[in-house]
Amino acid sequence: MAHILIAEDEEAVRMLVARALTDDGHDVTETADGAAALDALKSASRPFDLLLTDIKMPIMDGIALALATARDFPELPILLMTGYADQRERAAGLEAIVRDVIAKPFTLADIRFAVAAALLAGQR
Repeated sequence: MAHILIAEDEEAVRMLVARALTDDGHDVTETADGAAALDALKSASRPFDLLLTDIKMPIMDGIALALATARDFPELPILLMTGYADQRERAAGLEAIVRDVIAKPFTLADIRFAVAAALLAGQR
């Protein structure tokens, strides 16, 4: 299955999403902020198939991470997550580089569907 990078500062959310995606057969790498995620992208021995990132995080937020990822890894599909309406508005201009913005709270079915759709679209 896919090699997925999760950048989420809320440990409970990160662990829940990682467990669900791992249960679906994906290989998941977890990071707690955007800077760590960017480091993981650059140092990965195997390329990632998807970046799933929260928007509001310390050190480097998800918008900055998405922009850096699109610059350095233009083929990598990106999904954003947020529980804040103002952060969702910040992501509105990123349609060219972001597959979707998932609103928190979400169900595991929601996140699984969004990941599957992004991976499918990335294969085209």
